[in-house]
Amino acid sequence: MRVIFMGTPDFSVPVLEALVAAGHEIAAVYCQPPRPAGRGKKDRPTPVHARAEALELEVRHPERLRSAEEQERFAALGADVAVVVAYGLILPQPVLDAPKHGCLNIHASLLPRWRGAAPIHRAILSGDAETGVCIMQMEAGLDTGPVLLREATEIGAEETTGELHDRLSAMGARLITEALDRLETLAPEVQPEDGVTYARKIDKAEAAVDWSRPATEISRQIRGLAPFPGAWTTLGGERIKLLGARVVAGQGAPGTALDDGFTIACGEGAVQVTRAQRAGKGAQETETFLRGMAIPRGTVLGAD
Repeated sequence: MRVIFMGTPDFSVPVLEALVAAGHEIAAVYCQPPRPAGRGKKDRPTPVHARAEALELEVRHPERLRSAEEQERFAALGADVAVVVAYGLILPQPVLDAPKHGCLNIHASLLPRWRGAAPIHRAILSGDAETGVCIMQMEAGLDTGPVLLREATEIGAEETTGELHDRLSAMGARLITEALDRLETLAPEVQPEDGVTYARKIDKAEAAVDWSRPATEISRQIRGLAPFPGAWTTLGGERIKLLGARVVAGQGAPGTALDDGFTIACGEGAVQVTRAQRAGKGAQETETFLRGMAIPRGTVLGAD
């Protein structure tokens, strides 16, 4: 099929690669414009932009798609379908209507649960047992369109947003190629009104750990915000990012280390931190981290 691809971050790259590998003709790749990044604050192309150029595909990165001129340029591509995954711009109705088969979105949740910006984070933060991917026919509402294909997967007890992100990206790449192969025969499933939830964008204010909360909640917070923005606590005036955790047995004053292995008492139960990061340094597994920053039994975190 002749496909317009629309995506921006790392999550979208495997999907683009799968479409190319499946033999589809990529009419153009749309992504967000390059933006300042890194220490030098130089404009840096998005992951999709960089990969598309490496694949020698035409890249377009308009600031918006509201103008008649941009909409005409889009329609002029004569696409059979547009595949949209974490693009970052709202698509106006003329864009949604331009391809022969409309625009298909790859959404990383089991719709109608977790419509919106941060479905992977919110699934873990809320303690969901499973999530998945939906291939959805796009319409004007926010993730409200009928679902063509869906697949569920369990969320691991210690799985982080970063790990689940990679699994769902691969799943989405596989499902969209299947959807395009079966597009003429798939029956759209209207989303039910019951069970709608919204995955609001992650706010950095959610990242500070309150050790008085139950261990199950703190574990979800640490895993759900890893790798970005990263849950954090303090020790000796230094902020430490916590990037992996498991719930373990133990009790004590909230925030107190119960052993020398980064097991911290919570309001109920305890968590063992499995991965952490000091400011200006790389993320490390706990055993390595503790060689450079010992946290002996009785140490109190978050008291600064």
